[in-house]
Amino acid sequence: MTATVDDRTAVREIATLSGGCFWCLEAVFDGLEGVTSVASGYMGGQTATPTYEEVCSGRTGHAEVVQITFDPALVSFKEILEAFFVVHDPTTLNRQGNDVGTQYRSAIFYHSPEQKRAAQETIARLDGAKLWSAPIVTELAPASAFYEAEEYHQEYFARNPYQPYCRAVVAPKVQKFRKQFLDKLKKKPANTA
Repeated sequence: MTATVDDRTAVREIATLSGGCFWCLEAVFDGLEGVTSVASGYMGGQTATPTYEEVCSGRTGHAEVVQITFDPALVSFKEILEAFFVVHDPTTLNRQGNDVGTQYRSAIFYHSPEQKRAAQETIARLDGAKLWSAPIVTELAPASAFYEAEEYHQEYFARNPYQPYCRAVVAPKVQKFRKQFLDKLKKKPANTA
């Protein structure tokens, strides 16, 4: 497993996922217990240090992704995948709602053989359960260079909850996630005032 060690010597792992606009996934995973950070960015293309405009053109081959750092003692990679498959449509090729293009593809960029195996098992289980009317088309690929998106994309929903796209697209996904994963949400600190 790809793991990092922070100042408290706790083990951290990384997951990189693409499921449409990265604003949606970042907003969802920010609320999941065990997730220590989420960064929006780009992966899976051939251009070094791509810009948002270049990625949106569809010519770089990158997907909009979130790179999630998490504590595997609090949340497993499989639990992260469960949330991922709830908040996007893994059956539409290169599309999520009105967002169309390879940059919006459904993809899991695995960081270890264990993550690859967990993703394969999860996809097989979900496909077998026939939860959707079409088969899952989520790309499974090894993680490659991660390019962090421009600063204005980071924590976009948290900073812009009333922006029309956030209200129409991001907020419903966050609400769906919270409803289905109520027991997995980060605990808010009690008011000590």
